[in-house]
Amino acid sequence: MAELFEASALGPVMLRNRVIKAATFEGMSWRGSVSDALIDFHRAFAAGGVGMTTLAYCAVSADGRGAPNEIVLGPHVLPGLRRLAEAVHAEGAAVSAQIGHAGPVGQRRVTGTRPLSASAGFSPLGTRHHAMSAADIARVCRDFAAAARLLAEAGFDAIELHMGHHYLLNAFLSPKFNRRKDDWGGSAENRARFPRTVARSVRDAVGGRLAVTAKFEMADGVPGGLWLDQSIELARLLQDDGAIDALQLTGGGSLANPMFLFRGDVPREEFAQTLPPLLRPAFRLAGRRFMREYPFQEAYFRPMARQFREALDLPLILLGGITRLETMTQAIGEGFAFVALGRALLREPDLVAKLRSGESRESLCIHCNKCVPTIYRGTRCVLADPSEQPGIRLLRPGPGRRAG
Repeated sequence: MAELFEASALGPVMLRNRVIKAATFEGMSWRGSVSDALIDFHRAFAAGGVGMTTLAYCAVSADGRGAPNEIVLGPHVLPGLRRLAEAVHAEGAAVSAQIGHAGPVGQRRVTGTRPLSASAGFSPLGTRHHAMSAADIARVCRDFAAAARLLAEAGFDAIELHMGHHYLLNAFLSPKFNRRKDDWGGSAENRARFPRTVARSVRDAVGGRLAVTAKFEMADGVPGGLWLDQSIELARLLQDDGAIDALQLTGGGSLANPMFLFRGDVPREEFAQTLPPLLRPAFRLAGRRFMREYPFQEAYFRPMARQFREALDLPLILLGGITRLETMTQAIGEGFAFVALGRALLREPDLVAKLRSGESRESLCIHCNKCVPTIYRGTRCVLADPSEQPGIRLLRPGPGRRAG
């Protein structure tokens, strides 16, 4: 058990233990600002004992947003990011930011522009996206590097590149979404060219000051998408470049088959209620196909992740329904460098402190997934006391409440 709670290096950064709060989009960034609620949200996980908490999801450019109220990384949010980093550091934890470009997950009604992707086409949500030009690719690479420099200036300890969940970098890696015939498509090496260029650009931007990790797609969860044989090959290419300090292994995504990522109960009706009234009947008809059912099994990504562990030397972060202390210690014993928790910490922000003290040996999370549809109004566990939910008491910005 001791190893789980011992200090451990993530690239150039020393974390006080091996438990990371995974990126779970907060829905607390009104007009793209860093709100008091967002700071309170991450302060709670730091105070609750995690080694590092992860700010999610930050777009590297305005056209990279996937939903309303997402932070677009630029000088205007620097003061707020500094406040967030300082609040987390004051509680003894490190702080990371998940950065990315939504690509085909994006919607014109959010960005005002047609979404970008590796190849042209329509998303399952009915949005048309167009293939990126060489100029688009060069510009987005610069945007990633600029975002990384901003986070370094804000005092962040790590950056997580979003290479999963059908977002832009995953769209280039995946044969399902990348049908290009040029140097950016076709072979695994060509499909990896853009994500590898982004990773090197970010590494060059921050040097050895910050850890650089990636949320990396093991399997897309859709026909014709990535599976382990290809994704392991792609991971080796990233490893060989030396720009990434660790991979957080994931699967499925926002564009299609989201429950491949979450497993457990399927909150279709709760999702329908988040849509405009005119769209709800259509979603209720298509929801069963879009949100498929996968029975919950603790650490459900571990069987796939073990194959990455055997194939790579790069440090790996295990994600996916981890709720018990025994499972966490086993993962570290098997050679995973860190474990990442999302829903379990939403249920109990102080779970790590409870596990360490012996007060608890597993999370109270029941995998109902009703937290998932709350992301647009303030991410929270619907079963917990609202007064104990980080950020919830500050969900409505008002006079005197600071944002930056």
